Amino acid sequence: MNASVKGPKADGGDARRDRWSAHREQRREEFVAAALRVLAAQGPDVTMEAVAAEAGVTKPVLYRYFEDKTALVTALGEFGSSVLLERLLPAIGADLPALARIRGTITAYFEVIDELPNLYWLIVRHTAGEIPAENDPYQRNKEVIASALTALFGDYLRAYGLDSGAAEPWAYGITGLVQATVEWWLQRRSMSRVHAIEYTTQLIYAALAGVLPAGVLDQELELGRSRFAGRPEGEAPEGPRSAPSLKLVSGDS
Repeated sequence: MNASVKGPKADGGDARRDRWSAHREQRREEFVAAALRVLAAQGPDVTMEAVAAEAGVTKPVLYRYFEDKTALVTALGEFGSSVLLERLLPAIGADLPALARIRGTITAYFEVIDELPNLYWLIVRHTAGEIPAENDPYQRNKEVIASALTALFGDYLRAYGLDSGAAEPWAYGITGLVQATVEWWLQRRSMSRVHAIEYTTQLIYAALAGVLPAGVLDQELELGRSRFAGRPEGEAPEGPRSAPSLKLVSGDS
């Protein structure tokens, strides 16, 4: 008898908790959307007062969902990370010749940051020492991007019996180079985005072409998609095939 009474109560409690969790998540998303509108209109120095006003609530209501500004910035960073990685990782994993893949990846990065510049600066400025490293969206993005590039470079090098130890430093070096270039371009805008992308593409392409052994660049290799883009973890890289994927060529065809 008691068991039959307790069961429905427990189920009802779980349902209420689920509804409350869903409601809370929806409200948080609404506040993040309000913060994005404030960022677009007012710049990266967003305040909790401005976000609350944009959302049509008082500050105490906003603080029920975000304990402080750092919590709100962290949520904004998670949104920015999802937008960036949804565009960037497919570009890194695209089945294209190397030059086209490099250009596509850099283009994706520039485009996202150019679409959300105030969000980018808010995250960069606020995360320095204020957000724990494990929650820092700026650092997490860098790690995810560099890991994807490390997998890609490592597969390529191992497929030809080359030293794959170069993959990780190359990946982190290129990631830092692109981030620094984007920040420079956002601040200066002394040239078009297209020109900034092309100059960066040329530099990275030339660097990779210059360090790989002679003859490797003339061979054809299809890796398809690396581990980060769908191949099971630990699966060995495929050997050379007839269709080019990472073949370094002077043009896109």
